[in-house]
Amino acid sequence: MKIKDVMNKDVITCKPDDTLGTLANLLKENHISGLPVVDNGKVVGLVSETDLLKLFKFPEISNELWLPSPFEIIEIPIRNLVKIEETKKAFENIKLRPVKDIMTKTIHAISTSDSLEDASSMMVKHEVNRLPVIDNGNLVGIVARSDILRGLSESTE
Repeated sequence: MKIKDVMNKDVITCKPDDTLGTLANLLKENHISGLPVVDNGKVVGLVSETDLLKLFKFPEISNELWLPSPFEIIEIPIRNLVKIEETKKAFENIKLRPVKDIMTKTIHAISTSDSLEDASSMMVKHEVNRLPVIDNGNLVGIVARSDILRGLSESTE
């Protein structure tokens, strides 16, 4: 079975200068976990939910016992309020950043004439969940792991 038999031809894309807020809405509204980033008709990157989640790194909490002093007991609630406000601002700033800041620029692509086995091997080798389908330099579709599984299951029926 060939990629053209299982690929999704209606590809949801974004632009490098789209905001991460726009990206998050695209992913949510279309029930997808990643998409190609296209500039002037050419795929320039890929971006996924994982790329977004990497922005939310939280410090590790120590397991050491800590007993606050009387002054710290008063200071801790104030410090926490300041951190909450800083976190709110950080979330707002993240939503305004461009997609090009977090997209993966290394593109592993496949063509419509390649086989499902080719796509599967490429996904495993490069540890990716989707591949843009490019023919003659143009984006013509996308194939995800679920498309390959669907194609494999259909070919055994």
